[in-house]
Amino acid sequence: MPVVALRGGPGLPMVGFGTWPLRGRQAYDAVLAALAAGYRHIDTATMYRNEDEVGRAVADSGLDRGEVFITTKLRSSDAGREHQVLRRSLRALRTDYLDLWLVHWPPARRGLRQQVWNELSAAKAAGLARSIGVSNYSLAQIDELDGSGERPAVNQVHWNPARFDAATLAGHGERGVVLEGYSPLKDTDLADPVLTEAAAAHKVSPAQVVLRWHLEHQIPVLVKSSQPDRIRANLEVAGFALDPGEVAGIDQLGRK
Repeated sequence: MPVVALRGGPGLPMVGFGTWPLRGRQAYDAVLAALAAGYRHIDTATMYRNEDEVGRAVADSGLDRGEVFITTKLRSSDAGREHQVLRRSLRALRTDYLDLWLVHWPPARRGLRQQVWNELSAAKAAGLARSIGVSNYSLAQIDELDGSGERPAVNQVHWNPARFDAATLAGHGERGVVLEGYSPLKDTDLADPVLTEAAAAHKVSPAQVVLRWHLEHQIPVLVKSSQPDRIRANLEVAGFALDPGEVAGIDQLGRK
């Protein structure tokens, strides 16, 4: 699986396994199945209430900790308690560090956004997070953080063909911020001829075409399922490539 470089941090695997809204044994089993299938990027969050299950699955997988890229996220409502929440997440995940720690949603006030970001920067400086970033931030909100001397490595946002916006993608690239997509199949019409024709041409499913489209744009993508067969299928997108015409056609789905 290809990776995308993060500024000053580890490489981010381009296809990651998302764990919302999995809980309890279902979360544990799904993460274990994902790791067995070959995923090396697991995404969770304090809000998901499954960090313990994710941590147990990684520990029980037989993989070395360094082989698995782990992301979790801080709730904006936890502003002022960042250190305590981080320590709790590290204990639940059975690790001494995070590969990526994100602010899940932007706090309402600009000053609070800066305060929270300063705490993430301190966590990185202390070696508790190898990379830090944000989620669901606008480009303007990312620009507010420039004065800290540390720009987010990642902005994780809802992204799929229906939400494609070339200016937004380019804006992240200009800032050196990796745009990472979640919910790639939500709001996506998998029966659209643009997708079904590409799928037939490559002998894959329309869902796999959508995931591969993310990779063609160098957008890491998070997929989720509790079904082992679908977990495996979602990862099988490195064996084919879309041609420029197919990518351009999928780009246009956002204008329908």
